[in-house]
Amino acid sequence: MLPRSANLVVDRMRHACLDGVRLVSDRQPARLRVDEHRSGQPAIWLHPGDSDLAWIIVDIGERDWSKLAYQFGHELGHVVANSWQADAKPAPPCQWLEEAMVEAFSLRGLGLLAKSWKADPPFAGDNAFGDAIADYRENIIKRYSTLADSQGLTRDASAWFVNHRSEIEIPGLNPFAQAMSLTILAEYDQAPESVEALGALNRWPGRSAVPASQYFERWKASCAELRASPQLPIHLSQLLRLQAG
Repeated sequence: MLPRSANLVVDRMRHACLDGVRLVSDRQPARLRVDEHRSGQPAIWLHPGDSDLAWIIVDIGERDWSKLAYQFGHELGHVVANSWQADAKPAPPCQWLEEAMVEAFSLRGLGLLAKSWKADPPFAGDNAFGDAIADYRENIIKRYSTLADSQGLTRDASAWFVNHRSEIEIPGLNPFAQAMSLTILAEYDQAPESVEALGALNRWPGRSAVPASQYFERWKASCAELRASPQLPIHLSQLLRLQAG
């Protein structure tokens, strides 16, 4: 990996993901560190010490700029969602929701990155690579769309949740979280202000370990405390027909 070139791509993707988005959290880091590892999955390293540093790990090949942007965007979403400090260990039953939201966050950023790259590439004369980024993104969306159709999500989201709940609530970007990411992406596109609700996540005891109905109620309350748009938690809780209780 070429450090200077990689830095240009990471910075461009950071802008694509965050420009125009209000960062409402009171728990955001002061600094980001991005490391490339030759094995393992992309992740947030929940390291001790350096309490103002969020540490992102990616795993990519040389000059694989689309993959770098995609992985970085997903992990940056976790940072925005307050999942970067040492005590932010993922936990069921609601971690899948965060995974779906930050995956949509990265896909949204990739779409904006493709457009900006084609208009003003970070590398001279490389405008055409914007189309390659768009194709990379579209391939992911097609795969997730197939999953959503086969799972029944596109027909009835609440029935989808009831019928597959034991599989859905497995932590990580599982196939059900992948499918749900497209529903969330559509909400980001329709209501761009809904992205800021990520910054209100995980500001309560128990984080993702609380039951889903409580998760949404605490998320809405956190949005109110930070004066962030509650549109995303309201939309998702209504979609899945989850009420406090």
